[in-house]
Amino acid sequence: MQVVSHTSIAEYPLVARGKVRDIYEIDADTLLMVATDRMSAFDVIMSSPIPYKGVVLNMITQFWMDKVKHRISNHLKETDVARFPAPLQKYADQLEGRAVLVRKAKPLTVECIVRGYLSGTGWKDYQATGKLSGHTLPEGLLESGKLPEPIFSPSTKAELGSHDQNISEDEAAKLVGEAIYATVRETSLGIFKEGCDYAASRGIIIADTKFEFGLVGDRLTLIDEVMTPDSSRFWPADQYRPGKGQPSFDKQYLRDWLLTQPWNMAPPPPALPEEVIRETSARYLQAYEIITGKTLAV
Repeated sequence: MQVVSHTSIAEYPLVARGKVRDIYEIDADTLLMVATDRMSAFDVIMSSPIPYKGVVLNMITQFWMDKVKHRISNHLKETDVARFPAPLQKYADQLEGRAVLVRKAKPLTVECIVRGYLSGTGWKDYQATGKLSGHTLPEGLLESGKLPEPIFSPSTKAELGSHDQNISEDEAAKLVGEAIYATVRETSLGIFKEGCDYAASRGIIIADTKFEFGLVGDRLTLIDEVMTPDSSRFWPADQYRPGKGQPSFDKQYLRDWLLTQPWNMAPPPPALPEEVIRETSARYLQAYEIITGKTLAV
């Protein structure tokens, strides 16, 4: 399986190149979505790829989308590269494991974050205000502490190179409309609970995660990625100790390393040492294996 940081598929127009994904238009209703091994942290793309990271994101997303399809439809049309259109077959070695054909959707303008534990920007907000996304929390909560109930914490969806901004639920409802907002809130909390219960049976705490939804016609649809190491914090349950940052099977290891560097969180990022690249890749692969019970042949 190849390490892929960039794709160039001449037969179809490139419609977007994001922090991780390259997206091509196959036809009026279909997109090719390729999860590369590009790594972003603090909304900056790193100078080196993380081997097989894109495969992990793609395969974990497929796993979760299948698991929660009773709750909401998703945008997947085809996951087997061998059944992709003929012009794509010469790229099969690049696409294997990391590409899907999806239905075109109009993404909602909010990202749907669910937090079960107090970490990251949620912890910073709580320290500063005692609140999280407009919710007043009990006094005395610890970093990485479990919240009394999961909190739906929407944010804006920033352009490439910009930072997402946490917003209140009222602000999010105004952006997408009351009815759609109520549905994505309920659906996000439901998927999160189901995912947390399953992950707990595998020895993983999902501390928080981010969902994205879009409209296929007028049908609300789950899109992009679902409970991956890029969009979630995965903590080993047997090492969980509130009151500090946690060991993790996600990009937090890389974030923590970056925070030790003399870097202003703007491009260009510091060069990643081989040890950091290897360790980050290993954590992503381990997350996939623990969650799915399968091993990726890389």
